[in-house]
Amino acid sequence: MTSPSPFAPDAPWRLDRTRLATLAERPARDWTIEIVDETGSTNADLMEQLRALPRDHAQSSPPAPIVRVAYSQTAGRGRRGRAWLAEPGDALLISVGCVLKRPIEGLSGLSLAIGTTVLDALARLPLSPSARPALKWPNDVLLDDGKLAGILIETAWNTPHATAVIIGIGTNLHGADQLATQVDEANHHATSYVPGTAPAALARAWPDANFTDMFGALLNALDATLPRFEADGFRPFRQRWIDAHAWGGREVTLLDQGSEVARGIATGVDDRGQLMIDTPEGPRAIVTDELTLRLAKERP
Repeated sequence: MTSPSPFAPDAPWRLDRTRLATLAERPARDWTIEIVDETGSTNADLMEQLRALPRDHAQSSPPAPIVRVAYSQTAGRGRRGRAWLAEPGDALLISVGCVLKRPIEGLSGLSLAIGTTVLDALARLPLSPSARPALKWPNDVLLDDGKLAGILIETAWNTPHATAVIIGIGTNLHGADQLATQVDEANHHATSYVPGTAPAALARAWPDANFTDMFGALLNALDATLPRFEADGFRPFRQRWIDAHAWGGREVTLLDQGSEVARGIATGVDDRGQLMIDTPEGPRAIVTDELTLRLAKERP
């Protein structure tokens, strides 16, 4: 006897396109939205589509964003190539492909701006008053110290005047305990709890968490963010990010493959989205996001 498919057409967690149409505001309502049961990676799917765009026309008259949603990804990735794990129905996995009229060097801080966008989306939802959404540099959204969402920014092409960008956002809605077990197994050992790394699910703060309302809130928040970032870069989002920084004013360490390379008090971020820390040697801007950020009392 075969087990039922996790992608049954009547699965209650599926996106409701009719309801989504009532939630999405214009112009996000006119974006192209592609929904598939399963794919390797929504970012990779949009990478192919954006690379096929005629660049001259796309940079002079950028098309409306394309949104790709998958209920399951077999090759989903996070930062530094880490696998993104999620069971069908547990996580909202989306990628947004768009052309921004900014050179590639003008995209500094985009992942942080998208972090504030996720917070804006959450603010539109009926979360518990005790819920504590926050941000962790450079691309994580936390809920009560657990990782709720991750962001991955990639580029398909760039010119001196425009860049084709793919914005991947994975948000855990359910199944945090099962996901934690999967993460442990993927790492081949049981990991001790480190704030900002253990999975958190939106259902902790909103028992009725569902794909449609979360997706609608994200679309509307992204619709506000993308033109603002295109016009002004990260600067308009900087204070919002600092205000939501989970570890602001606390001592942190930066690790490179497990070895400490810097330690100091996290003071915020600059206009390029670089993490600012006060070290014993003086203020320091962390240029690369290839380092791992931890609270100072923790060790890998």
